[in-house]
Amino acid sequence: MTRSYSAFNILREGLRGHKGWAPLWRSPDPKPEYDVVIIGGGGHGLATAYYLAKNHKISRIAVIEKGWLGGGNTGRNTTVIRSNYFYPESTRLYDLSVRLYEKLSREINYNVMFSQRGMMVLSHSEAEMEIAARTVNAMRLGGADAELLEVKDVRKKAPILNFREDARYPIHGAIWQGRGGTGRHDAVAWGYARAADGLGVDIIQNCEVTGFLVEGGRCKGVETTKGKISAGRTGVAVAGHSSVLAEMGGYKLPIHSYALQAFVTEAIKPVMDTVAFSPMTGSYFSQSDKGGLVIGGGLDRVPSYGQRGNTPMQDTVLSGIVEMAPALAKVKLLRHWAGIVDVSPDSSPLIGPSGTEGIFINCGWGTGGFKAIPAGGYLFAHLLATGSHHDISRPFDPSRFPAGRLLDEAAGSGIAH
Repeated sequence: MTRSYSAFNILREGLRGHKGWAPLWRSPDPKPEYDVVIIGGGGHGLATAYYLAKNHKISRIAVIEKGWLGGGNTGRNTTVIRSNYFYPESTRLYDLSVRLYEKLSREINYNVMFSQRGMMVLSHSEAEMEIAARTVNAMRLGGADAELLEVKDVRKKAPILNFREDARYPIHGAIWQGRGGTGRHDAVAWGYARAADGLGVDIIQNCEVTGFLVEGGRCKGVETTKGKISAGRTGVAVAGHSSVLAEMGGYKLPIHSYALQAFVTEAIKPVMDTVAFSPMTGSYFSQSDKGGLVIGGGLDRVPSYGQRGNTPMQDTVLSGIVEMAPALAKVKLLRHWAGIVDVSPDSSPLIGPSGTEGIFINCGWGTGGFKAIPAGGYLFAHLLATGSHHDISRPFDPSRFPAGRLLDEAAGSGIAH
């Protein structure tokens, strides 16, 4: 089911106080039984439900969210979308996500505002330029677009950056991915929710999972604040709270949860039409369509579930921004917040069986969760529908840890700071 509105409809609603809009998705009570229950109403959970219904024709699906849709990490990130990773397994995964983002607005008939303005990862020494050249080659071999920029090319794309020769971190060049960019986080969640609802998925908000129904070592559903719900298979996609659900489900995860902080400034005239990231400082920024600068940085290395910022991390991130672009030193901040990210030992995600039969996991994305929403949903849906991995998700099975087949993407994910 799709809904469209003419200019007349929009004008009419504006004149009557926007009281006549139809809900984008239903708010049903949970049924006693489903084929698949997905815990987590963020981007990954909603995308999983959509692809389960669309690609695998599974009709009885429920998405259970303890709060509101997109109220977790999906609505608390810096909206960067990219696939500039080093290992071919990672490049294939994240480039699948970029490809799905490129056609997503048309596919689900909802504008997710994917702006392919490109992304630069700056190099600040000749040694970094050598590593950058290797990364560009690796990305190309993995099937992603990449280009090595010289200083003059960086200056053309982002003249506001600090090109002084006496800069603490002088710019020597950059890795450029032109297909990267930014999207609208809320629109991604809302678009997938509407599309999934249109395919018959029950989206149940304000419904907290309090336990799993395990019989004979197999999960047969969940206990919630709205009653028991039976399920053939249960998927868990709850980002920073993955370890909380793991404890309930009787399995263990090799992850830690941290606060990843972000900032938005007052609106200013256009000064930046791409995304720039400095590995030396761990800070990065872009400019939104409304004019505000969207700023991010490294992890606050104190495990936490607090969705708020703190002053020491603010100083660290913003000092990096001022080093990158001194002209921004006087710009005023409007908001400062945090999302809770679950980080694995190799900074790569976990997709696969949990260890408790009947429960499957999609977690450990660290700082890469938003950019991976379409691919995470697509691959997790395949796993839940078939019980086996897609070729792209197989390297990210949790079994890689005891086997020692790690994919250490700390540098590529940008969380090693």
